[in-house]
Amino acid sequence: MAQVESFLLDHNKVIAPYVRLAGTEQHTKGASLQKYDLRFLQPNKDAMPTSAVHTLEHLLATYMRDEIEGIVDISPMGCRTGFYMIIWDEHDPADIARALKATLEKVIGTETVPAVSALECGNYRDHSLFAAKEYSKQVLDSGISIDAFERKFAEPVN
Repeated sequence: MAQVESFLLDHNKVIAPYVRLAGTEQHTKGASLQKYDLRFLQPNKDAMPTSAVHTLEHLLATYMRDEIEGIVDISPMGCRTGFYMIIWDEHDPADIARALKATLEKVIGTETVPAVSALECGNYRDHSLFAAKEYSKQVLDSGISIDAFERKFAEPVN
């Protein structure tokens, strides 16, 4: 049976919020993909309601692409404590943390959620911009660590 990286993570020892490189895959032709754990809430202590997760999924998918190139996908975790991001090439966790910080600042200032019609979304009624903003504020107020087990922060880029 194949090992699932996130199942090997001791969820009792991590300290959210953080960004964590959860894995890198190398293609035989040289391309690489990275999987990032964008953890908003402490596992097994809290969880976002689905309406907040869903709205954040739409906003992260839109705004993170403005901050960093090569994003393939951003998907919510089933536990509703954060998101997984798949990205081409190799990136430093500090760059991902800075991009996430800028994105959450945009979320707080946004007035509309993209792609929330029945044509564009499979559950268009289940959104909460208010909740998405509140969780964004909570993460920003706590700071986004670049280490899952210790509170370490990226230096700002000048």
